[in-house]
Amino acid sequence: MRLYAQTPARRGRQIVADVIALLLIACAVKFALVVHHAIMLLAEPGKEARSAGDSLAGGLHDAGDAASKVPFVGGQLRKPLRSAADAANGLSDAGQSLENLVGRVALLATIALIVLSVAFVLLLWLPPRLRWIRRSATTRRLLDAPGGADLLALRALTGRQRDLTEIPTPPGGLADAWRRGDRQVIEDLSRLTLRQAGLRP
Repeated sequence: MRLYAQTPARRGRQIVADVIALLLIACAVKFALVVHHAIMLLAEPGKEARSAGDSLAGGLHDAGDAASKVPFVGGQLRKPLRSAADAANGLSDAGQSLENLVGRVALLATIALIVLSVAFVLLLWLPPRLRWIRRSATTRRLLDAPGGADLLALRALTGRQRDLTEIPTPPGGLADAWRRGDRQVIEDLSRLTLRQAGLRP
């Protein structure tokens, strides 16, 4: 199985197409990562709320512990401070929830962008490459089979007419020479088919 053509012009076009496809995929991944970073900026308020809530809850908890040591009224002072610390923990939990939600959205958006972009590029690039690989393998098998040169010559005769102008026309025309089994014409026509497929004899 041949991945690239043997003729320089066709091989050059295939390499350029492959490089473009790889660059498009790389750009799609880069763009998806930029979008991920932009979405994650929305998580900053959540991070700040979580950090502030944790700090406030810790401070209130410490204050409650300190207040509990006050004689006679320590228990009463500790209770509202612990309640405030619980409220601060609630603020921290809300910030964490926002941060997690934004993170999930950013991840899903990134995956979707990468998958859709790569699928689009592959749909444009892969089928023609696979068709060429299959066609070149079939053409090579035909050439190696008995009577294969005749079949390739017939393919040239039924192909693009402007390509036939490259072949010297014998008296009676190319089709008549092919029917008569003119070996030179058959060889020229089969070589033309190989060249059109990007192969060498």
